[in-house]
Amino acid sequence: MAAIELVPSARRLITSLRDIGYDFSQAVADVVDNSIEAGATRVAIDIEFDGDDSWVRIADNGKGMKPDELREAMRYGSEREYDADDLGKFGLGLKTASMSQCQCLSVASRWNADRTDIAAYSWDLNHIERTNRWEILPLDRNGVGPAIRQPLKETTGTVVLWSRLDRILGYKHPYGELARKRLSQICRDVESHLAMVFHRFLNGEVRGKRFRLFLNGNEIKPWDPFCQTEAKTKKLQPFSFVVEHEGVSGEVLFQPFILPHQQDFSTGDAFRAATGSTKWNQQQGFYIYRADRMIQSGGWSHLRAIDEHTKLARIAVSLSPKLDEAFTINVAKMRVQIPGQIRDAVREAIVPVTKLAREVYDRKGVTTCGHTFRPIGAAAPDPPSPQVAEADQPPLDETTTDPLGATVAPRPVDPPSPLLTLDQWSQLLLRAATVEERPVIEALLSRLQMLKS
Repeated sequence: MAAIELVPSARRLITSLRDIGYDFSQAVADVVDNSIEAGATRVAIDIEFDGDDSWVRIADNGKGMKPDELREAMRYGSEREYDADDLGKFGLGLKTASMSQCQCLSVASRWNADRTDIAAYSWDLNHIERTNRWEILPLDRNGVGPAIRQPLKETTGTVVLWSRLDRILGYKHPYGELARKRLSQICRDVESHLAMVFHRFLNGEVRGKRFRLFLNGNEIKPWDPFCQTEAKTKKLQPFSFVVEHEGVSGEVLFQPFILPHQQDFSTGDAFRAATGSTKWNQQQGFYIYRADRMIQSGGWSHLRAIDEHTKLARIAVSLSPKLDEAFTINVAKMRVQIPGQIRDAVREAIVPVTKLAREVYDRKGVTTCGHTFRPIGAAAPDPPSPQVAEADQPPLDETTTDPLGATVAPRPVDPPSPLLTLDQWSQLLLRAATVEERPVIEALLSRLQMLKS
């Protein structure tokens, strides 16, 4: 028996996809992803308030798209092949992000630097409501207004225009001061969100993908959640885990930072800037990056509770898009879960980090599990000598580094005296451990310290 194709109702499905879960800032960020992949070095976001005729425009100077390429990009579930480090994934972002905020999405593109030819199409909810068909509308020369033409006069690139902003302004007829104030607040929110999400690109940390980002003509400066320009920020030794899922294997890198105590920030403004958009307590925890684009800011992913005393701990987590399924990343790139296979190991590995954060918060010494948890590159202090007779001290390899130093092969260590203190045992165990063994040993020692206290 032959298969029967069932084409979804355009009217019903497109309306449903508007509720996929984007807010305005997240929707803009999803469109900016496409600009980065198009090789843009400049992306300009303009928000124009004009009542019913208000619009949002996202324009870039990337390579642009030919008409057939643009039509495919406008398709829901486009068949584009994604590279391992592409920011896109499902072929839905441009459409679902845009239509979650507006009733009409127009996209125009110039692909030839020597000619001003522009291809332009639109998705219009009014047309789909009337026809119930998956049809985009070509925009002829008369249909491409100044808001679309102007950014493409001097350069190749793509312009995305949102009009009939029913989801953004929140009013059927958005005139008056209340609507204007709402749009001003939206501008502030999107600026802080983009400064955070794309900070690695804006800082030039991503090779070959640096770009400048503008909002209503003002350049957006990157916001680094880890305050790496502060002298008292502690960048700790990273650790990693390998994740395997359905035949795909990849490494997940964890880079911990301990931010300075409030009194140790260089200025009061620097301290206030470090709070981020959701204030200090909510900013602690994991900052998860997919292909260097942030997809989660703060929180402990249900591995531990938010705690005032650990609010200085922030950990960058970097993963490849090939692990999307393992981390259950959704279309909007807003949901991510730590895979069950590494959850216990991650929970144990962050214990020393949160303990050090608590010590910095309390302005105590910076020791954890009986050893110095120092920043990368800091000079190693002289190790404490166990209070036992010299003849009873076990021989230690002189080349052994501290627990956060470079990888070295462990050497056998003679059994220590049973009279050693817990801190002395900790020193010896950590000296003998390999880098792979240290997270487990540190976690066990931390539990012992808690039981002891």
